[in-house]
Amino acid sequence: MTTIIISLLPQLTSLLPQLTFTEKITNGNKTKPHSRPYMVSLQTNGQHNCGGFLISEEFVLTAAHCRMKNEILTAVVGAHNLKNENEGSVHIGVKSYIKHPDIKNDIMLLQLEEKIKPSQRVNWISLPKKKSINKKDPDCSVAGWGHLNMNGPESDSIMEANVKIMDFAKCKKKVEKKTEKVRLQMMCAYGCGGSCKGDSGGPLICGNTAVGVTSFGDPHCCNSPEYPNVYTKISPYLPWIYKHI
Repeated sequence: MTTIIISLLPQLTSLLPQLTFTEKITNGNKTKPHSRPYMVSLQTNGQHNCGGFLISEEFVLTAAHCRMKNEILTAVVGAHNLKNENEGSVHIGVKSYIKHPDIKNDIMLLQLEEKIKPSQRVNWISLPKKKSINKKDPDCSVAGWGHLNMNGPESDSIMEANVKIMDFAKCKKKVEKKTEKVRLQMMCAYGCGGSCKGDSGGPLICGNTAVGVTSFGDPHCCNSPEYPNVYTKISPYLPWIYKHI
């Protein structure tokens, strides 16, 4: 299971030359419509580019590499099927892009131009309340509108897959076989299904809490059995997040 993104920031490329970012869920299932009201489709010129998720009435959390320099993103909230214009989704502009000051940290806050009103279709998700999670938590998942497989089309509807958190030492050993560096602020997850191109920026969820941001995976194969997906761990960034929101 793996996640890959279509475009890299020049700065990130220079720092992490071998790293390929993640962008549909592979070997997953279609979600029940609006069962994940925090999901956000980040779009450029009307096309899905990356995932993201609401963490308050005004802020979206996503991956830093989801925005190229000076690119204008639109946040689509309340969506399930991106092609269904009658389901009540709302397009909201981004007021400010807040990337973590250390470019090696693949995390970004988006402040929306207007506050959302919580409803059954649109709501935010909780963040971790402590710095660690139960690594054996069996109830973890990923979701997004990314590619169904490496060379396949993107999904119109949100797909989801169950995953498990991988031991950090094992994660580091597997990923660094292909030269990408796994930092302490990262975590790995694996399963029968997982993230692919277009899922970048989406949440890694354990229970009802977002614990990670989809970052990168195998550059050649989504849902690779040997190469786990890598996520930016949210807990180390809680002071930075709350400082801004």
